[in-house]
Amino acid sequence: MSFFRLAARAALLAPLLLAAPVAQAGVGDLLVAPTRIVLNGSRGTEIVLNNIGDDVATYRISVELRRMTPDGMLHDVTDPNAEEKLAESMIFYAPRRVTLAPREPQTIRISARAPKDLPDGEYRVHLLFRAVPPPTPVQAPQDVKGIAFALTPIYGVTIPVITRFGNLEAKAGISNVKLTKAEGKPAVSVELTRNGERSTFGEVRVMKSGIKDPIAVQRGVAVYTEVGQRSLTIPIDEKYLASASGHVTVQYVEPSDNGPLTIAETDAVLN
Repeated sequence: MSFFRLAARAALLAPLLLAAPVAQAGVGDLLVAPTRIVLNGSRGTEIVLNNIGDDVATYRISVELRRMTPDGMLHDVTDPNAEEKLAESMIFYAPRRVTLAPREPQTIRISARAPKDLPDGEYRVHLLFRAVPPPTPVQAPQDVKGIAFALTPIYGVTIPVITRFGNLEAKAGISNVKLTKAEGKPAVSVELTRNGERSTFGEVRVMKSGIKDPIAVQRGVAVYTEVGQRSLTIPIDEKYLASASGHVTVQYVEPSDNGPLTIAETDAVLN
């Protein structure tokens, strides 16, 4: 009987949803900064990759299309519509593959080129930075009969790239604030609404009178243009569990050039 050893690769992609509002984030031995790109018109920018591992690593960069669902999840697009195809076609970046020595950074230049007569609006793709595993020799097993599989994890980081043309506006709202549980622990559930020509992005804070810091906060919360409403469940900080019930104020706060801007706010009673 012949013996075979088949190598298989398992894609363990770790998308940074709606990218956390921090300077850098990563998975495995790769750091990416920033974790969210907003291009205003055709102005370009740069993304920095950094190999923080101890070995030489190769990464492949590609464009992905993803859609948000009302629960805030992002799903791969297999049937892109005309607007998604347009968003993909206008993004240009280089290089598309890099090999980095340990502690070596690499700059990726990215820009958008609008076709003629492009309607004003917001267009979004996701940039995927995927590790390319080094080739490994295939050896016939000595003690395995039949077929065996060697799994090699492939790590990746995904960040949103948003391009905006025109003077776009958006309005947000908060409703259905309730006390609930997440993984068996007290939490606050809210419904975020959005309308207008652009997405919203920021953090949701649950504030209580007499307490300086939020008793619950969720950062990096986006509501993309394909959805008008998104549900969200925010765990309550353990040190404020005893103070969670009663009157609270819930805020949706966006970053801006002039500092944090509250784009939606509502009062509620948790009981």
